[in-house]
Amino acid sequence: MTPFAWTADHLALLAGVEPVTAPKITAADIQRVTADVDVWDHWPVLDVDGATANFDGRALVIALSAPVFDDPNRRHDLARLRLFSVAGDDWTDLGFVLPDGFTPGSREWAGSAVIDEAHERLDLYFTATGLAGETLPSFNQRILGCRARMDGADGRRRPIDWSAPAELIRPDDVHYQSRHEGGGAVGAIKAFRDPFVFIDSQTGLRAMVFTGSSPSTPSAWNGVVGLAIDGNDGWVIRAPLVTALGVNNELERPHIVGHEGRIYLFWSTQAGVFAPGIAGRTGLYGLVSDRLQGPWSPLNGSGLVFANPEAAPAQAYSWQVLDDLSVWSFADQVSLPGRATRPVPFAGAPAPALQLWLDGDRAGLQK
Repeated sequence: MTPFAWTADHLALLAGVEPVTAPKITAADIQRVTADVDVWDHWPVLDVDGATANFDGRALVIALSAPVFDDPNRRHDLARLRLFSVAGDDWTDLGFVLPDGFTPGSREWAGSAVIDEAHERLDLYFTATGLAGETLPSFNQRILGCRARMDGADGRRRPIDWSAPAELIRPDDVHYQSRHEGGGAVGAIKAFRDPFVFIDSQTGLRAMVFTGSSPSTPSAWNGVVGLAIDGNDGWVIRAPLVTALGVNNELERPHIVGHEGRIYLFWSTQAGVFAPGIAGRTGLYGLVSDRLQGPWSPLNGSGLVFANPEAAPAQAYSWQVLDDLSVWSFADQVSLPGRATRPVPFAGAPAPALQLWLDGDRAGLQK
C-alpha cells in the first residue's frame, strides 16, 4: 500500500479561492460544562458499527480536561480524561475516566472508545504522554488500551474495574519517529498519539488510525496519519495512510467514517503547523476511498472540507465527524465574560455542532 502524499500542489488549489467556512462563534454560542474545569478534544463512546452509543437517550462523552489556568496552554501539561453523560445541552460530569496514577504517563491525551453490543464492556484507546512522577513535562507518547465493565443505571452508567493499560503499538523509526520532543513548543512536538479504532468493513478486522511523525525526511514538517491492524497476533503497525512531508507537522485526531459505501478519512490541523510558504488554513481536512488500502482522493481537490472564518481563525479546533455527519469540536479562542485575565482567550468548552454533507469526493457544510 502506497501512502497518499498530501502535497503543496493540493493546497495551492486554495489560492484565490474562498473556502467553505464555519459560522462565527460568539460568547452567546458557548455553554461551559463545568465552572472550574476546561474541556477540549471530546468524543462520544461509539458502538462497534461506528454509531454513537445510546444509553437511555444519552451519550457517554470523554473529553480532555484540566483546571482553569490563567495561561490556558498549561492545560496540555496536566490533561486528564473526563467522562460526561450528555443529552443535548445537558452535560452531567461523572468525573475522571481513569483512577489516579493508573497510567504510566504524566498526563492523558486524546483517543477513542468503543462499547460492545450488549453495552457491558468498554474498550478505551488513548495517549499516555510523559512519565509518571516527572517534575518537568516530557513529550514521549504511547498508545495504550484498557478495558472496563459498565456499572450503574443506563442514563448514568460508567466504566469500572479497568484492566491494566497495555501499550498496543510502538514507533519503529522506519514509518514512525520514536523521539517526540521537537523542541517542546506547541505545534512543534512530534507525534505518536490520537488512536481511533474502527472495524475495517473489507476485512472485518479492527484497525486504528493515529497521528504520527515520519523519520524518513530531514524536514521539520513530517506529519503522517498512521495505520495499525489488529490481526491474529495482536496489533501490527503498517505504513502510513497519509504523508505530509515538507508540508505539515501535525495531522491531528484522524478518524474514519463510512458513508454510502465509501470510507472517509478526516483530520484536523492548524495554520501555524504548515511549512513556510504553504498557506493552509486551520480546519477539517479529508480524503475518500472505496477501501482502507486506497487509493485515496482529497476532498474538494485540496483536502480542505471547511476552515475557521478568516475573522476568527482560531475559534474552534479538533473536529470529529460522527456517523450522522454531525461535526463536534471545542471552542478555542473565543472570549468569554469574566475571563479577561488570560493572555489569550480560551473558551474551554464544546463548540456548536455543525452538519456536513458528502457527495463522493466533494464535501461541505449544510446551511
